[in-house]
Parts: sequence; C-alpha cells; structure tokens
Amino acid sequence: MNPYAPGSLEEQVSELRLRVRRLEETLQAYGIVPQAREQGATSTVAADAAAPIAQPSFTHKGPAAAKLGPLPTMVETPVVPPSFATPEPAVLQPSLESRIGSQWFNRVGILAVLIAMAWFLKLAIDNHWIGPLGRVLIGLVSGAALIVWSERFRNRGYAVFSYSLKAIGSGVLYLSLWAAFSYFHLIPGAAAFVAMIVVTAFNGFMAWVQDSELLALYAIVGGFSTPVLISTGENHEVTLLSYMLLLDFAVLVLVILRPWSRLLFSAYIGSVLLFAAWALEYYSDAQWMRTSLFLACFFIVFALAPRLVRVKATEGDASSAWDALAQVALPIANAALGFLGYYAMTENAGRYWVEPWLAVGFAAFYLLLLRLPARGRLKASPVLLSALHLSVAVVFLTIAIPLKTHGRWLTIGWLTEGAALMWVADRMRSQLLRALAVICLVLGLMALLAVNPDVIATPVFNQRFGTYCVGIAVFAFTAWLAARAKPEVDRGQTMGQTIPQSGLAGISVVVVNALILLAVGLEIHGYWWNLRWHEDANRYRDFSMYAQFTYSAWFMLFGATLLAAGFWRRSAFLRWQALLLLAVSIGKVFLVDVSELSQGYRILSFLGLGALLLAVSFVYQRDWLHLRGRDGHTS
Repeated sequence: MNPYAPGSLEEQVSELRLRVRRLEETLQAYGIVPQAREQGATSTVAADAAAPIAQPSFTHKGPAAAKLGPLPTMVETPVVPPSFATPEPAVLQPSLESRIGSQWFNRVGILAVLIAMAWFLKLAIDNHWIGPLGRVLIGLVSGAALIVWSERFRNRGYAVFSYSLKAIGSGVLYLSLWAAFSYFHLIPGAAAFVAMIVVTAFNGFMAWVQDSELLALYAIVGGFSTPVLISTGENHEVTLLSYMLLLDFAVLVLVILRPWSRLLFSAYIGSVLLFAAWALEYYSDAQWMRTSLFLACFFIVFALAPRLVRVKATEGDASSAWDALAQVALPIANAALGFLGYYAMTENAGRYWVEPWLAVGFAAFYLLLLRLPARGRLKASPVLLSALHLSVAVVFLTIAIPLKTHGRWLTIGWLTEGAALMWVADRMRSQLLRALAVICLVLGLMALLAVNPDVIATPVFNQRFGTYCVGIAVFAFTAWLAARAKPEVDRGQTMGQTIPQSGLAGISVVVVNALILLAVGLEIHGYWWNLRWHEDANRYRDFSMYAQFTYSAWFMLFGATLLAAGFWRRSAFLRWQALLLLAVSIGKVFLVDVSELSQGYRILSFLGLGALLLAVSFVYQRDWLHLRGRDGHTS
C-alpha cells in the first residue's frame, strides 16, 4: 500500500506542513514573524528525527513540492490563547506627575530660556562685546538653528520636546527682529513686521504639516505678540485690525480643517486683549464708523466658528471638554463682549437712539444663525448650540425693551414678549422657549408691581389700571395655553389634588386673581386717598372709614365671584382660592372693621359678611357637586 496515496494520513500531514510553510513565508514577508532558523539547527533536526512519521521528500511527489523545494525547519512559537477580556485603551491618560514633568516644566523651561536669552543680549549690549549687527545676526542664526535642530528630535519620536525647541527658536527670532527694529534701528518697522509675519506663517505651516495643535498655539502666541513688539506708539488702526482679522480668519480655516478648539480660544483671547488695549489708548468718536466695521467682522468670525469647528474627540476626553467650551462659552462671551463694545461706542458718541436697535440687530443675527447647520460628531452639540443661540436672541430682545421704553411701556413690552414666546413655545413644543417666556413674564410682573406710579387722575380709566388689565390678559392667556397643553383636572378632587397638572396654568390663574384683586384695591385706595382726601384734607377720619368699608365689600364680592366660578367650572382649585379670600374677609371684618367703621357701616359690614357666609354654607350643604359623597361622608 502506498503510504502517500491520496487521502492517506501521510498525505494529509504533508499538505498541512505545506500550508503552514506558506503562511509562515507570508508573515515573514510582512515582518510579523522573525525569520526561521537555518535548516540544520541541531535542536530542530533532533526534533525531526524524533518524529514518528518521517518527513517525506517533495522532490518527486506532486507539483507543489517540486516548486517549493525542501521544507525548511520551522521555529515553534507558543500559542497564546485568545483573551475575551475588554482590551485596555491604546492611549493611557498621563498621570499628574507625568504632566508636571513633561508639560508644565517644559513650558516653564521655555520661558526661562527666553528670559535668559533676553538677559544675555542685554549683557552683551551693555559690555559692547559685539556690534549691533552682529548681535542681531547671532540671534537670527541661533533661532533658525534651534528650529532646524528640533526636527532631529521629532524624527526620533520626541515630538513635545521638538515643539519646545521650535518655540524657543521662534522666540529668539522675534526678539532679534524686535531688537533690530526697536533698539538698534537697523531695519524699518515695515521690514520687521513682514519678517515676524514670515516667522508666524512658517510656524503655522509646520503645525499644519506635522498636525500639531501645540505648535499652532505657539504660532498664534507669536502672531499676536508681533504688533506689541513692533509698536511705535502711533495709531495705525487699519493696519493693526486688518492684521488681527487676517490672523483670526486663518485660525478659523484651521479649526474647520483640524479639531483644534484650543487654538480658537487662544485667537479669541488675543483678539480681545489687543482690541481692548488699542481702544483704550487710541479710540475716538471720529473713528466710530471704521471701528464699527472691524468690530462687526471680528464678531461674525467668532460667532460662526462654534458652528464650523471640527469636533473629533469622544466624550470624556480632554479635547472633548475644549470642544464643549468652544460651543458654549465662546458664543456667550462673543455675544456679551460684542454687544458691550458697540454699546460703549454708541454711548460715547451720544447715539442713544441706536442702542435699542442694536440689541434687536443682535437678536436677529442669532435667530439667523439657527438656520445654519452645525458640524461635529458629538450628537448633543448642534442641539445645545441651537438652544444657546435661541436663548441669546431672546435675551437681546428682552434687553432692547428697557433700552427703548420706560415706565408702563417697559412693563407692557416684557409682558407682551412673554405672551408671544409662550405662544411660540406652545406651537413648537419647546421647553426652552417656555422657560424663557416665564422669565419675561416674571420680569413684566415685577415691573408691574414696582414701576407704575400712583394714580392722581380719574379712577379706573387711567394708565395704571390699563397696564394691570394688560397683565391680567397676558397671564390669563398663559393659563389658557398651559391648561390646553395638559389634561383637565378630574372633578371633585380633594385639597391635596386641586392644583392642575400643569403647574404653570395653576400659577397663572393665581396671578390673574391676585392682579384683579390688587388692581381694584389700588383704584379704591387712589379714589379715597389721592382724590377725595386732596379735595378735603379735614375729613381724614371719614375717608379712612369709607375706604375700609369699600375694601371689605370688594373682598367679599370677589370671593363670592370666585366661588361661583369654581362651582360653575367644577374647579376645586378656584373654590379653595375663594375660601381663602373669604377667610381674609372674615379676619378683616372682625379685627379691623370693628374699630375703624362707624355704627352704621359696621352693621352693614357684618350683615353682608354673615349673609355671604350663610349662602356659601347653604351651597355646600346642598352638595351640588357631591363632594361629601366622593369623600365617603354622608350629609
């Protein structure tokens, strides 16, 4: 029997060896497995000799064996069983010690070397070791050499140290150019400015090629330091602001193409500091139009940046925190500082009529931003950014009202805005808009209670009562919208269940009733004290008595009206408000009216209160709403 016949055990073993050999050769070609030992190693030969089945020769058996030749001896590698545990992340977060040693000390070292170089230049200057041109050339050559030398460390894997050397070299170049211009007067300011721009552009190019955000940060620091270094103390507004705008536009392009949120923050901080420093020193009203155009350009660049910035990091990463800040903190800071800048310029120039329209313009701009798409892999970012822009727009609209109006119109403006936002929130099902509407309504209510002056004109038909009517209508509209959005309350609920499911609806109803009570009470007070008492100041006692009696009559009348409305609408919520108001009326009649009113008015007050309470008691005794039956009691 042929031991190598097709299908025999020997042939299967030989085919298996052949496949293993091919696999090994493939792995060796890709450098995954080291080269096998030479055929004839003592250990391998001994292992082959000890094998129970002799290794067949492939020189005469089969075409595959003829092509491959003799089988080389393989090196046995241990088989690692597969691990089903969760693999550790490829990149580990550095410890605090590592961050201090590799990052913080690194940056302090850069600063120390730059200070040392500056002192060395000063020492060389003071001792006249070398001439001015030589000093500048030494600085330029040293800075360029450091930048070139840093590439050697980067190629060996020391990227952070390489970037540090580049930062030192760039700093030496900036200092040398500054000395050549400002101290030695070897070159004009334009030449120094262009040379520093070249250094900044080179750093930016290297940051782009090497995909290094840290190097880009160094470039931005150098770019914003350039105007300070070559400053001559003169006002060059167009040159300075155009340069800053070009730098910010370059940063905007970079953050669109690279996930470098920290670069965006650095550019914004540098722009704000330089612009503020220039404005405090050189700005005048004659530059209002030109400065306004530049400020608008800066504002638009940083307003668009949060929606265009590239977001790559996953949540929980350090870069993710910067991305979140770029989409939250930067829009708020940009909106606030941009508006304050325009407000300060218009206030300086006395253009007060511009201020409210300025706030409206900012609100319109942020509403337009809602139409722009937002980029990024963080799913919550576009939604959060849209909500933030909507909130900013509402805030500016709210600010525009007190800038344009005063007194009762301020109150009416905030109340109307709150009602409009509440209606839009109901249409869009937006909880954010509803919250903003509540804020406007609260501001309007506070203004209604605090801003409106006392009335000295005709009762009821006056501005204060009209303003209260607007407030009552707005809160009634709010209660209607909120109640419509929620299921109605079951009839006959107990005390603990009388508030409607929508808390906003219940609060609005309470505010409506309180405003009605207060509005009429103020008219009563205004009639007896601001009108009649001014006509005849000698009748103080009589007018005080008339006013107290009118208060009591109004409390009882309104309480009875509320109770009737509660029975008609089958609303325990209204009935409990009526009972509370009747309790206040009882206390007033027994504690105040007894001592303040004359005999006749005292009788009328007690008689009216008693009749009202008996009527209320009769209605509850009849139990038209079966309240006792629901509570499980009998009559």
